[in-house]
Amino acid sequence: MDKLTVAFIGTGRISDLHALAYLDDERADIVAVCDRNRELARMRGRQWGLPEERIFSDYHQLLALPDIDLVEILLPHHLHYQATLDAIAAGKHVSVQKPMALTIAEADAMVAAARDAGLILKVYENFIFYPPVQRAKSLIDNGEIGDPLTIRVKSNSGISPTEWTVPASARAWRLNPEECGGGPLVFDDGHHKFALGWHFMGKAEEVHAWIGRTEVEPGAYLDAPAIVSWKFPGNRFGSLEAVFSPELALDTAHYAQDDRIEITGSKGVIWVTRGHGKMMDVPPVVMYKDRQTRSFSDMPVGWEHSFINSSRHFIDAYFAGEPPQLTGEEGREVLRFALAAQESARSGRAVKL
Repeated sequence: MDKLTVAFIGTGRISDLHALAYLDDERADIVAVCDRNRELARMRGRQWGLPEERIFSDYHQLLALPDIDLVEILLPHHLHYQATLDAIAAGKHVSVQKPMALTIAEADAMVAAARDAGLILKVYENFIFYPPVQRAKSLIDNGEIGDPLTIRVKSNSGISPTEWTVPASARAWRLNPEECGGGPLVFDDGHHKFALGWHFMGKAEEVHAWIGRTEVEPGAYLDAPAIVSWKFPGNRFGSLEAVFSPELALDTAHYAQDDRIEITGSKGVIWVTRGHGKMMDVPPVVMYKDRQTRSFSDMPVGWEHSFINSSRHFIDAYFAGEPPQLTGEEGREVLRFALAAQESARSGRAVKL
């Protein structure tokens, strides 16, 4: 059986979750890794069973290997553009972490390069593959709540004694707007929420945002509290509320954050009650319709399963010859929304898409 051979450019904290499906699927193999921190690359490479000659600190050396099908690019946002172009020029399919780039011009160039080379460009998005989100989408697609009219997403960030350790260097670039492209909560993590809006409601046509600032260390700010409202065609609406509470202790094994989604339809309402963590001791999916409330708990709820499902979807699509989610074009639309939110907050007016 042919295998999908995968290489990682960037072996930071999140690579643990990206690797899970590839390590567990007999159709895929991780064959090389690269990180400018060679010791970090060596640690991941050994963890994933790679020999020393397959561990690099210069990604150009990795891209020169002839037996790589797909490159996972897990770098700070401002490095996505050039690394993607270099990988495509080397004849590799690309899965790049979200957001795909810092500007629409960069995104367009990435999409065009992949199209012209006949290669796959996937923007890695995991929230739409989170099992409770998948269940909610299935219920909606089956008509359980009628036509979706609004979507509300609430994101709480705080502190946690059980959160995973994030290196100081990873925190630093996310707090640097020049490298992140915006802020950690609305532009970076907000990509997940905007992708959820696209996933459930389609393309938005107008955005209005208020994005505050909270100093978390001298000269460094989180983009919170924030409210981003958007309008979809057909008199439908959505909103994201992102809040950082410095004394809010959260139950999580990953980031100190949790999320909730509420989708209101013409004849019912669905709630997804968790994301990164577990703020509420209730079933992960709850639906109200016909004067009755039903709950759904027969699914995994660990955040890692969203990554497993996303990567597994790509493997399935690759061997079926089908486009993955998110394609480069779809990732561009989500980026366009995220940039519109930034522009609205700066200008104090709604931005049409």
